[in-house]
Amino acid sequence: MSSVSVRPWPAVAAWLCLSLFVAFCLPPGRAGAVERSQRGEFKRVLVLHSFGRDFRPWSEYARDIKAGLERQSPWPLDIQEHALLTARFNNPGPEAPFVDYLHSLYQGEKPDIVLSIGAPAARFAQKYRARLFPDTPLILSAVEHRLINRDDLRDNDVVVAIRNDFVAAFDNILRLLPDTKSVAIVIGASPLEKFWMEEVKRELKPLGDRLELVWYSDLSFEDILKRASTLPPHTVLFWGLMSVDAVGVVHESDIALRSLHAVANAPIFSYQEPFFGDSTVGGPMHLVSETTSRTVSAAIGILGGADPASIKYEPLGFGAPKYDWRELRRWGISESRLPPGSAIVFREPNVWQRYRWQMVLITAVFLVQAGLISGLLHEGRGRRVAEVESRQRLAELAHVNRYSTVGELTTSIAHELNQPLGSILTNAETAELMLKGNSPDLHELSQILADIRRDDLRASEVIRRLRAVLRKTPFEVKDIELNDTVREAIGLVGAVAHGRRIALTYMPVLMDLHVKGDPVQLQQVILNLIINAMDAVSETDGEKREVSVATLRAGHHAEIRITDTGAGIAAPDLANVFDPFFTTKPEGMGMGLAIAKTIVEAHHGTISASNQLAGGALFTIRLPIAR
Repeated sequence: MSSVSVRPWPAVAAWLCLSLFVAFCLPPGRAGAVERSQRGEFKRVLVLHSFGRDFRPWSEYARDIKAGLERQSPWPLDIQEHALLTARFNNPGPEAPFVDYLHSLYQGEKPDIVLSIGAPAARFAQKYRARLFPDTPLILSAVEHRLINRDDLRDNDVVVAIRNDFVAAFDNILRLLPDTKSVAIVIGASPLEKFWMEEVKRELKPLGDRLELVWYSDLSFEDILKRASTLPPHTVLFWGLMSVDAVGVVHESDIALRSLHAVANAPIFSYQEPFFGDSTVGGPMHLVSETTSRTVSAAIGILGGADPASIKYEPLGFGAPKYDWRELRRWGISESRLPPGSAIVFREPNVWQRYRWQMVLITAVFLVQAGLISGLLHEGRGRRVAEVESRQRLAELAHVNRYSTVGELTTSIAHELNQPLGSILTNAETAELMLKGNSPDLHELSQILADIRRDDLRASEVIRRLRAVLRKTPFEVKDIELNDTVREAIGLVGAVAHGRRIALTYMPVLMDLHVKGDPVQLQQVILNLIINAMDAVSETDGEKREVSVATLRAGHHAEIRITDTGAGIAAPDLANVFDPFFTTKPEGMGMGLAIAKTIVEAHHGTISASNQLAGGALFTIRLPIAR
């Protein structure tokens, strides 16, 4: 039925030994006196709880009061606590055994002050003070002013009362949710709760036409939870108190409220601050700090010798309204509906408030990066423009160089065209003579026509290749089979080689060599190198006059090797052969190899020149294999 919490003044080991001796060997009154003398002067405070030490809302008042006393008291305090548990039952039993227990406990050493928390404890203290502690000052704290027995008040009593304003509490509901049609009131069935049920009914009579009040006082808490989960629209819940339900089950109010909040499909309101912050929306409510600060101030004054009769307080009403931002958001209640001066607590900071400095830093980094990226894009754009212009100039220069090369191939081209054209003329004349005969041989005529068609295609192919070389087109990258590209280039210079009595041979690798590039410009490079090789061979008087072209694969690269049996390249000139305007020919301009190098490098390749051990020069073109 009770619990005792003694908070002794710090002691040494010798004091502990003496305490054991006192407890077992001396009478209670004498033991208390010896103990007090050993601990030094201290003040004993008796705290009476109405429902229990951990029963909200009164436990919050008690906790705050004890903390304030220990913080402000200039004396050592012995705070002893007892709970009047009978207030939690629908049919409380006799109080006499508890009274006898307290009488035997304190008959030798009376407390310096008695402090009751809540109405049941106040009623008990007033009723039995004559027997238990007739001359001890009494502070009645956290009690509603209607529950104070004023006829039993004495000069050494101090009342720290509160005033419940249910009309204000329900006006708050209608202000926030004007469409509310009914309020389900959760309240228990103990004598105290029944008293408040009648008081609420009486005070809210003016709202009878506006609201329907639904009472849950005759239900078990299990049934209350079921109903709260299926409330109709425009209904709210009002949390009164739940110490014991209609079937006699005792509940811890805060635990019961959290259970209700977990299943309720409507917002919950209350006028008690201890229930705020977990489950209720908020509004005007009793503030624990206001009551406890008055209580602590009165207790410290009385313990210091102040006359209790001189300490008078008016009942405390509701404090300024405050609201739980989480509940407002959950139930879609606009902040614009809140009364002026309202406080909104538990507001979750937005992303900017939570990560302000991180976002500032990230923004700064983004701005710096944006500036760098912008600069790089501008530079890249300039590079691309320069690259395009460079390729255009390269294409124009290469085109001029191709005209020059074709000029050198005029004899070969004429020979290539004269042969099929002459054959076509001869076959046409033969066909005419046969047709003039009496019985022309149709089979032979068919063969003549086939020869004419073949020679025509041959001439057309020569013209196609010539047009391809001379065509002025921009740099165009496509997939090329390198063996075929080299073969077409050799076909254009075959007659030139034959006319110069030079053996031109081609040895392609026995596999496909696919590269990315412009076929016209690559053919131009090959033609330049072959013509240069033939020029080198023509300048010698040797019997071996050969130019060889070969393709092969070396790792991830394709190679074109062009060799000749000429005199080779002078050692001092090897490093300069690809420089613009460098030439060893009296009539040369020195641009052919420079253009060739530029074209090869535009294809991400390399070109090199060297001398062979057996004599003659070797030019090697390396191009990356297409993947």
